[in-house]
Amino acid sequence: MKVALSHVIIFFVLCVSLATSGIFNSVQVDLTYDHYAERTVDYLPAFLAMPFNSLVNLGYIAMGIYWLLQRVGDREDKNAAYVKDVFAVMAIMYAPVQWVRLTSLSRLPAVLDQWFTLPIFAWVPVWCRFVTHGWRPRYALAVELGSLLSYGLALVQHRGFEVALGCHVAFAVTEGVRVQRRFGDALSRRYLALAVLSCCGFVALKLLDHPMAQYRPFQYLTGHFWSKVCDVYQFHYSFRFLTHLTSLAQRRKE
Repeated sequence: MKVALSHVIIFFVLCVSLATSGIFNSVQVDLTYDHYAERTVDYLPAFLAMPFNSLVNLGYIAMGIYWLLQRVGDREDKNAAYVKDVFAVMAIMYAPVQWVRLTSLSRLPAVLDQWFTLPIFAWVPVWCRFVTHGWRPRYALAVELGSLLSYGLALVQHRGFEVALGCHVAFAVTEGVRVQRRFGDALSRRYLALAVLSCCGFVALKLLDHPMAQYRPFQYLTGHFWSKVCDVYQFHYSFRFLTHLTSLAQRRKE
């Protein structure tokens, strides 16, 4: 756990350093509450000005801590634990970035909110490769560095981030399907389907944030809020899927 935490922090500090250098000043990010359908509550402190979209970030932290405390497989495997812990730490550290973005409406956390999404998705193929080929540090480093560099698309095209994110989602799903075919069973297939369904909800509900707010049930618990709930479930079922496959792979290798 300590190694996983230190490695994620190193990448985190590197990204923050680059983002504060001004290299991403031309990236288009939303810096007003008008971007969100949820109404602000003026009498609450800034960190709860948009209460539901702020508090939903506690879900990432709770889910990440839960998975940090879980074992992977039937036997102790330091590499399996490391792969799992990196993913869990990513989830935990992503939450305050999103929360600070809502609180401050400033460029730095808005850029980091977008940027960190990419290496999180990229860790799914890294874990899939671990299931099929064992731990490959060079592969993991190459995928994560490539993922971080892909945010450069946002500098050359106003929809560059969305293009990069779409490619990451496609890569993760493709690798998930591939490893399911090789090692999976009915239970892992169910987890994969739920993870993909949660991903679809994450994307669709965020896009439908304002249209859904026309209807009373979605004026407080808005589409953006429910998209974050789907994102937490997307993390959770990805953990379910990948830890189960890791266990299945271990048994086959014995």
